[in-house]
Amino acid sequence: MEPDVKLNELPPRTRAIVDEVLDQDPHDNIARRLRELGFVAGEPVEIVAAGPFGAEPLLVQIGYTRFALRHNEAARVRLREEAAA
Repeated sequence: MEPDVKLNELPPRTRAIVDEVLDQDPHDNIARRLRELGFVAGEPVEIVAAGPFGAEPLLVQIGYTRFALRHNEAARVRLREEAAA
């Protein structure tokens, strides 16, 4: 996986680890909400599926929970490669 990959760029069914959630402005409510939902450093994440029209929304699994995110929301989540077991 390339460095500085964002969640919306992750290929489906590829596991990665959340590095951080990026704020687009000082009071980014979407970034804050993503962190509240569990998108925090160290959590495993993968894209399970994508919608049929424009591949939106993305069905994202973080831990054992699944969320539907738009591409612009998923673009706030920066990833790092999952360490080999």
